[in-house]
Amino acid sequence: MTVPRPVCIFLLLLISSGGYTAFGQTTVPAAPPDADPSIASAARSIRVNVVAETKAGQPVTNLDRQDFTILDNKTARPITSFKIATAADDPPSVILLIDAVNLPFSTVAYARDGINKFLRLNEGQLVDPTTIAVLTDDGVKMEGNFTKDGNTLSDVLEHHNIGLRQITRSAQWGGFDRLQICLNSMQQMITYASSIPGRKIVIWISPGWPLISGPRIQLDGHQEQWIFDQIVQLTTRLRENNITLYNPNPIGVSESMIAANYYEDFLKGVSKPNQVQFGNLGLQVLAVHSGGLAIEGNSDVMGMIQRCLQDARSWYIIGFDPLPADRPNEYHHIDVKIDRPGIVARTRDGYYANPEAVPVR
Repeated sequence: MTVPRPVCIFLLLLISSGGYTAFGQTTVPAAPPDADPSIASAARSIRVNVVAETKAGQPVTNLDRQDFTILDNKTARPITSFKIATAADDPPSVILLIDAVNLPFSTVAYARDGINKFLRLNEGQLVDPTTIAVLTDDGVKMEGNFTKDGNTLSDVLEHHNIGLRQITRSAQWGGFDRLQICLNSMQQMITYASSIPGRKIVIWISPGWPLISGPRIQLDGHQEQWIFDQIVQLTTRLRENNITLYNPNPIGVSESMIAANYYEDFLKGVSKPNQVQFGNLGLQVLAVHSGGLAIEGNSDVMGMIQRCLQDARSWYIIGFDPLPADRPNEYHHIDVKIDRPGIVARTRDGYYANPEAVPVR
């Protein structure tokens, strides 16, 4: 990923004030040099996965097309397609990813233990085809093929050596180096998942990515444009490749309660560069905007994985005609209403109409 020089200068100023340790050179996984063809072509219709549930979080699976209203920028749009999907008929492909870049080493072992417990439930018989991925300094590494044999995946994970990461041992590594690795690895993960048919669920087990926090920071035009381009590209690729992102934080209440809800300040969709902050690139924000969940204040890794996959038991696939766009990268907020009391819908926060083709970084 190439970072504009003004962004680097800006971050170096933060480093000198104590915000981060010093920069160093980093090698990140190579990303495709060409623009993603799915972004280059503007979609004529939008399809979204919708989860319907009671306010207590219980799934609702018996709704019909007429129960739903789709609002595009507060304007009701015709529903062009409707399908009730289930794990039995349309099993999603599940990627369980351990973030060894941002998790403390001791927590990596704890997270791996929780994943193993999940994989060995029901004598190792998984509902969905699943694989394991590990994020290290060198990028994302897939551990095995998709399978419903949880025992096999557990054995693979137990034999994987997740070593101490270089970025915490060397003063040459700083927070922005980790952010570079995370953004590049997300692009790598999307590219990998784009070759898999059907719905994909990525459960990124992590406390989140290192981002600049605190009061709103003054960015110049180059910095704002760079952040905005990343947001447009990532959210568009996640949507068009049918990927829902989940972010369970395994650190738990005691260590993460101060910053646990910080991401909520950045959940509102941004429609132009001068509205952005680095927080809009947060893993939690990307997860919620994709229609998934950011789960904080809970150290039960197995339980959090089960909660994420509850969404994959049954959901609704709804297509609608979007509103015309007046300009490239025009943000449209999606709101789904259900005409039954006590039932709420969760789906993607929105989409960028006429997304400009930019190189995958």
